Amino acid sequence: MAFQPIVDIVEGRAFAYEALVRGPSGESAASVLARVTQENRYAFDQQCRVKAIETAARAGVVQSGARLSINFLPNAVYSPAACIQLTLKTAKATGFPTERLIFEFTENEEMRDPDHVSNIIATYQKMGFGTALDDFGAGHAGLNLLARFQPDIIKLDMELIRGLDASLPRRMIVDGVVKMCDALGVTVIAEGIETRAELEALSTIGVRYIQGFYFAKPAFEALPPISLETPDDLLRHRA
Repeated sequence: MAFQPIVDIVEGRAFAYEALVRGPSGESAASVLARVTQENRYAFDQQCRVKAIETAARAGVVQSGARLSINFLPNAVYSPAACIQLTLKTAKATGFPTERLIFEFTENEEMRDPDHVSNIIATYQKMGFGTALDDFGAGHAGLNLLARFQPDIIKLDMELIRGLDASLPRRMIVDGVVKMCDALGVTVIAEGIETRAELEALSTIGVRYIQGFYFAKPAFEALPPISLETPDDLLRHRA
C-alpha cells in the first residue's frame, strides 16, 4: 500500500489518507489490478482491506488523527455484514478506530446490481463507516448513481478538475455539484490537484477537501510529508 493525504484546507491538516494498492516492491496499481479475476476478486478485496489497515497503523495514521480511506470492489461483496467481519477483526487487532474508516468505490467499475451497491452503502453507514463514491463525473454512472443512493462523500474526477481555473464551464459544473451536494448533505473532495491556480479556483468555489500532487505524492508504506498552505492564506481567496 501507498498513502496519499486528503487535505482539509480550512484546518490545514490531513483529513484522511487514501490507501492505494501497490505491488510488493512498489509496482503500480494497474500492474496489480490486471491480475484480478472473477475467481480471486473476493480474496483480493479482503486482503486489500487487511493490508490497508495494518500498513496504515504501522505508518502512524492512528496517531495523526486522520481517517483512512480504503478502496473496495462492490462486485466482490456478496453480503455487506458478512464480508466486513475480517475488516473489523483487523481494526480491533491493530487498534484502528472503525469510525475513522472510509470505504470508497469507483463508478468506473460497472455496477451489475445498483440495488446491491445501495445496500452495501446503507449497511456501512449504519455501522458507522464513512462511504465515498470515487471518480465522480466519469465511468458508468454519475448523477443517476447519486440519485439512487447518497454516500457520505463524492470525489470529483481529476479530468473534471484539470485546468479548472482556465475553464468557465468546468468551474460552473463543479460549483453546481458542490451546491447540490451541500443540499444532500454529501461532502465533496476534489482529487488530482496539481497547480496553485486549480487550488485557488476550488477554494473560491468552496471545496474544503483536496487531494493531489500539489500537496503530496503517494508514499510507499509511509505517510508522505504534506506541503501545506496556511488556512488564512487559502481563506483569503474565498473572501
